[in-house]
Amino acid sequence: MTQTFNRATDDVGNIVSLEHVNVCVPDQSLATSFYISALGLTSDPFMMTGVDNMWANIGLSQFHLPTRGTHVLRGYTGLVMPWFDSLPARLKAAARLLEGTQFTFKQHNAFIDVTCPWGNRIRCHPVSPEFGAMTVGMPYVVLDVPTGAAAPIAAFYSSMLGASTDVTTFSGAPAAQVTVGADQKLYFRETQNALPAFDGHHIQIYISDFSGPHARLLERNLITEESDAHQYRFEDILNLDTGEKIFALEHEVRSLRHPLYARPLINRNPAQMISTYVPGQDALYHNR
Repeated sequence: MTQTFNRATDDVGNIVSLEHVNVCVPDQSLATSFYISALGLTSDPFMMTGVDNMWANIGLSQFHLPTRGTHVLRGYTGLVMPWFDSLPARLKAAARLLEGTQFTFKQHNAFIDVTCPWGNRIRCHPVSPEFGAMTVGMPYVVLDVPTGAAAPIAAFYSSMLGASTDVTTFSGAPAAQVTVGADQKLYFRETQNALPAFDGHHIQIYISDFSGPHARLLERNLITEESDAHQYRFEDILNLDTGEKIFALEHEVRSLRHPLYARPLINRNPAQMISTYVPGQDALYHNR
């Protein structure tokens, strides 16, 4: 008998990768103490190696951290860390370096919530089937949005970007779920809390159909930057039925012909220390 499969379970949609989250920081020394020393991420050794920016690698994704004011994401970023069991010790050890900032962390049963020196929230997870084949990386970003926004946001990403979307429940509240990679999601989670003004932070995505979304965004005057032949930007997310602006989040949109697409990212093994060094274990390898 021929075996049958639900082929829809492997659909990704037009957005094939969430490559980075960009938040500006005012101090590279503190950023290094937090993202590299405390969290255990890897400073990209090939790009942005000066003192005014840092790209911090986590699997196939990154945080981009230019020294240009302070950005705080309206939500939080999820990370998968194979060194999760040793993370509490790393965070405790880094506390003295981050004293006097907004740095905090709290352990829960299945994750650890961490706040960066300037208020950005990160939720750290161990490797789990919940995140598919991902062994280290950025499986999701959660954005706080106004009540009633989930359904029109899902419709926007589906119609304008060709993304695979759903309206679901996330942490007890309605949310638009947008697939942005094989094991990556955006969640736009409704909240009744007042939201701070948008401060300019951005996410970067790679899409397969590059021209179609551009034409649709341009038709509604949503393109904010024609960066180059392989990249453009937009910020406003609309209710397509009313034309009303629902939410602001800058998107850096790249084609699969962008020179940086699928660039190999170095990931170190943060468990390596002089006192417990294991030869041949410096690099951390990942599935996706």
